[in-house]
Amino acid sequence: MNDKKLIGVDLGGTTIKFAILNQDGEIQQKWSQETNVLDEGSHIIPDIIESINHHLDLYQMKPEDFSGIGMGTPGGVNREDGSVSGAFNLNWDEDKKVYPVRDITEGTKIQTFVENDANVAALGERWKGAGENADDVVFVTLGTGVGGGIVTNGKLVVGTAGGAGEIGHVTVDPHGYNCNCGKVGCLETITSATGIVRVARDMAEEYSGDSQLKAKLDDGDDISAKDVYDLAKENDSLALKVVDRVSMYLGLALGNMANTLNPEYIVIGGGVSAAGEFLLDKVNNYFIEYTFPLVRETTKLKLATLGNGAGVIGAASLVNDKGE
Repeated sequence: MNDKKLIGVDLGGTTIKFAILNQDGEIQQKWSQETNVLDEGSHIIPDIIESINHHLDLYQMKPEDFSGIGMGTPGGVNREDGSVSGAFNLNWDEDKKVYPVRDITEGTKIQTFVENDANVAALGERWKGAGENADDVVFVTLGTGVGGGIVTNGKLVVGTAGGAGEIGHVTVDPHGYNCNCGKVGCLETITSATGIVRVARDMAEEYSGDSQLKAKLDDGDDISAKDVYDLAKENDSLALKVVDRVSMYLGLALGNMANTLNPEYIVIGGGVSAAGEFLLDKVNNYFIEYTFPLVRETTKLKLATLGNGAGVIGAASLVNDKGE
C-alpha cells in the first residue's frame, strides 16, 4: 500500500488553495493565500513554491513523503512541456508561456502535474463527490462563465489541442447573444451567472405582468442570478419565465452531451448551482425531453457536493492518474 501523501493546488485569480491529502483523497491539511497577479503574474509560481516548502517545514514533512503535486490552473495547458498560457485573470498573456511543472518540481523537489482548472474540478467531483468514482462522468460548472470536464472510461478527455469539455461553448441558439469566444449563441451566454441576468433584462423589456423582478429591473436596480432564482422560488411570474428559458437551454446542451457520451452522471456545480434542487428539477424536465430512452434511463443529473474543495481534490488526483 502506498502511504505517500498528495498535494493539491487550486490556482485561482484571487486565491490559491492548497491541501495535503492521503491516497484515498481525504484532506489532512489545508491552507490558502491571495494570488499576487502583479508584474505580469511573475510572483505566482515562486509564491506557490515558497508556500509549499514553508508548510512542509511547519508539518515536519519532507519531499520524499509525497507522491507528487497536482495543480489546477486557468488558461491553456500544454501537456507536452507542462506550460500554461493565456490565463488572463492571472496576467499570463497568450504570448508568454509559464512553466509550472518544471519550476514547481525544481523548487519543491516533488514531481508536479498540471491541468486546466475546470478539468481538475471535474476530476474532484468524479473521485470524491457526486460522481461516486464512476468511470463515465461529465461535470459542468455554472459560474461567471460555464466550464466543464469529461471523464470517459476513468480517463479525462482532453482532445487534440486540450479543448475538449468546453461545454460553455456548445452552440444552443444560433441567433442568440455574442460570446466572448467570438461565436454566437454559446451556452455560456445564457446559463452563466452573467447570462442569466442578461436574459432577465431582455425578457423584462417585453413583459407586462406584475413582477417584483420586473420592478427591480425597471428601477435600474442591480440584480444577480441568485436574485432571479430566489424570486422564482417565490413564484414571481417573470423570474419563473427566465428560469424556464435558462433551464431549457441547459437541458438541451446536457441532453446532447448525454446522447453523445451516455455518462453515468452529469454533475452540475458552480455558483449558480446553489439554487439547488429547484434548478435541478427544472433542468431535468428538459433533459428528459431532449434525451432518447436508453440515455434517459441510464444517465442521471446530480448537483455537485464538494463546493470549493473540488479543485484541490481533483488536482491531487492528477498525481495518481499521471504519475503512477
